[in-house]
Formats: sequence, structure tokens, C-alpha cells
Amino acid sequence: MTTEQTAERTAKAEAITSLEPLVEKLMARHLEDRRLWMPSDFMPASEQMTDAQEKDLADLPDRVRGMPDAVRVSLALNLLTEEGLPHFHRLLAVYMGSENAWSRWNFMWTAEEDRHGAVLHNYVRDARLFDMRAFEDLQYQYLEAGFDPQWHYDPYQLLAYTSLQERATQSAHANTGKLAARYEPTIQRILGHIAADEQRHFRFYRDAFRGLLEIDSTRAMESALKVMPRLAMPGHNIAGYVDMAEVVRRSNIYGPRDYRKVVSECLDAWGIADLTPDDAAGREAQDKMMAVPERLDKLADILERRTKSKSFSFDFIYRRGLDFD
Repeated sequence: MTTEQTAERTAKAEAITSLEPLVEKLMARHLEDRRLWMPSDFMPASEQMTDAQEKDLADLPDRVRGMPDAVRVSLALNLLTEEGLPHFHRLLAVYMGSENAWSRWNFMWTAEEDRHGAVLHNYVRDARLFDMRAFEDLQYQYLEAGFDPQWHYDPYQLLAYTSLQERATQSAHANTGKLAARYEPTIQRILGHIAADEQRHFRFYRDAFRGLLEIDSTRAMESALKVMPRLAMPGHNIAGYVDMAEVVRRSNIYGPRDYRKVVSECLDAWGIADLTPDDAAGREAQDKMMAVPERLDKLADILERRTKSKSFSFDFIYRRGLDFD
């Protein structure tokens, strides 16, 4: 590491520390807005249950029988994403340190996020939605493969990534829930509550990154540019992951057009267009950030033009074919 790189890392660490009062305020706002729920509120599994609860669980596999495989694939992808929680807890702990406001947020955020994977896992298991052994193999592969992005211990990139990722995840859950509700109402309630959590988490990371822009705008924009144009999903190295994402895109549940909206929302919320950088590097980064939505539109256009008829199949839905024209 060069002397210049060491100095930049030190400066960024000091900036992150200086944001702790803002982190405390954002946590207080989050707690005021939060309505804590538990997986058993939706998927009860107690020794003593009402007759209505018992019947609802017993009838669940029949209710989901008509759910299209494309929706099942989207649920699988959403659940796999939630199962990546250990990766993100580790990244926050490593990049933001311990025994400070950031670590207190990390512990609380982790506890809240842990419910998402738990309730979705309980749902797909009790609904008999997948070949569970095949799906659990994917979950295991995901965690075993790890997620170690090339951020070079840059906490600014981490905050930009979590802002974008939380908002993207919220959109994917909400869109999946709306479509799944046509076939089974419980999953929409579950995904609706998860999406609401993700929206609140997004607000935290979005506003924390905005705090960075106020004290170190050039470096913050330069870091955001390293993750914004192509948001690397942590599960991309799982076998079948690309095909799963393609099924979700072709089903109009979540795709590049949706991510473009996420980016535009963040640019607006961060006030990028209104910044007045006092250095050439900052002005260049600002221009490049404002050009990202148009770039994403062009990439989406290219992808859609190149889309051809294709069939997909996955072990966790018994290799049934999904055909797209």
C-alpha cells in the first residue's frame, strides 16, 4: 500500500467515525418508526395452536399448488439473498469497527434481517413449495462460497452498496409479493412486512451516505461510482444463479429497469445534481454519476434486443421446464 493509499484510508476511517452522531440519530428514527414482528406471527409452530391456525397451515400446500414456477423461482432468489446475512454482517463489522455506533446498528440490523430468511424458509418448507433438499444445497453453496467484494476496505463503497442493495431488495420482495398474492395471500403479507423493513433499512444507509457527501463529497461519489453502474449481487457465483435472475427478469418481477429506478431514486435523495464540487475530480465524478441512469437504460435496451426464446429448469422445482418466447 502506498503512502497516498494509507492516507486516504485513514481519512475515510476518520470520516466514518465523525458520522457516529448521525448514526445515533438515524437509529433513533428507525426505532421510532419500526414495528417489530416475528416469523411465528405469520408461520405459527407452537405446541398449542388454535384450530384456525392448524387448519391454515394444513391447507397451505393446497393453496400454493397453482403458483407458477416463475414466482417460485423469484421466491427462491429472494430467500437466497436473505440467506447471505452472515456475509453482510461480517463486512459491516470489518469495515465499520466495533464498540461504536456503527456496530450497534450492525447488531440491530442483523437481528431484524435474520427474521427475513427465517420466515421465508418456514413458509417455503410448510408450503411444500420446493424440493427442499435441492434448495438447501443452494443455500449451503451460497454461504460456503463467501462474498468478498473488491472494495479494498473502503467503507464508502460499503455504504453506497448497502443503500442500493436494500432498495433493490425492497423492490424485488414487493413485486414478488404482488404477483404471488394472486395465488396465495399469506406470502404477500410476509413479503410486504419484509419489504417495509428493507425500506427502513434503505433510509438508514441512504441518509448515512448522504452524510458522507456533506463532509467528503468527491471521495464519496468516486466510491459510489465503483459499485453503482453494475450492482454485483452476492449470490452470483451459485450454480444456476444467472438463470434464476433471468427468469425473474423475463417474468417482469425485477430486472435492469427496476434497478435503474433505484439508482435514480438514490441520485435524487443524495442531491447529486445540486452538489457544487470545488475540485475537478468531484465535478467529473458528479457528471459520471448523473450519467449512470442513461447508461443503465442503454444496457437494458441491449439486453432486451438480444433476448431470445429460452427454456430454464432448476433442481429445486424438480427440473420442470420454464419456457419463454
